[in-house]
Amino acid sequence: MGRSSGQSRTGKTTAAAPCPLAVDDRTIAGHAQDIRLRLYRPLIGLTVPALLYLHGGGFTSGSLEEAEIAAATIAGAVPALVVSVGYSLAPAHCFPTAAHDAHHAALWTAAAARDLNIAEGGLGVAGHDAGGHVAASLTFLARDLGDVDIRAQALLGPMLDPSLTRADSARAVPSDVPATAYARCYRAYLPDSAQRLHPYAAPLDSRRLAGLPPALIVTAQNDVLRIEAEQYAAGLIAAGVPTEVTRFPAISHAALPGHRPALLAAADFFRRRLSPADAAGTPV
Repeated sequence: MGRSSGQSRTGKTTAAAPCPLAVDDRTIAGHAQDIRLRLYRPLIGLTVPALLYLHGGGFTSGSLEEAEIAAATIAGAVPALVVSVGYSLAPAHCFPTAAHDAHHAALWTAAAARDLNIAEGGLGVAGHDAGGHVAASLTFLARDLGDVDIRAQALLGPMLDPSLTRADSARAVPSDVPATAYARCYRAYLPDSAQRLHPYAAPLDSRRLAGLPPALIVTAQNDVLRIEAEQYAAGLIAAGVPTEVTRFPAISHAALPGHRPALLAAADFFRRRLSPADAAGTPV
């Protein structure tokens, strides 16, 4: 499952959320290299659900540090153990490395459930931008391999269509990030055009959406990715996947991972999907 070790942030606490959190780093074996995880643990003396958070950055940038607000806010608001995943970046590490790094992190989290005081009931996964793509890919992997139980997914402004054909219908949408920028990101992560036909690389075009975990799709009004994200939600619904869609007006793509109403919507979703009445809040 990979090795783990404490890092420089071990033992730090933060109160930037509804309940205080302990924050510490681990290192585990990833798909191609070791990857860092940052754990946000509510200090409430109870078992809590767990979920992974995958940062944005178009597959080529982003970091655990940039994910701090989103991960800490969700951890404190659910409350849940949030494992922020420092997956390998392109172009040095192309598809499917990031998805498999997320899978390694999910397996590690599930294996460490007792030590981490995680309640029974499966894991959640959330991600923004490219992290939303990686989160979606993880749900495909988990369903197809059957080795980790993903019970809920929250995708915030996700990148889901490497063909960018839906971007044509979004030209009238004011956006802080143009479609050409996403095209560069996809070229870095998917340098072989044939890869872009793989269902894990092109979730929006997958014809096998049945059996995926319940989803929350969060979009920003001023985001060219809004069209494909909401189309993906429609596809999930058609496949029988319980799906919720929340669009936030007057904000842009880059604002989503720091937009408190969006993060609280994700927290509410995970609270409902990962905290069954007979398992949530069980005293240690």
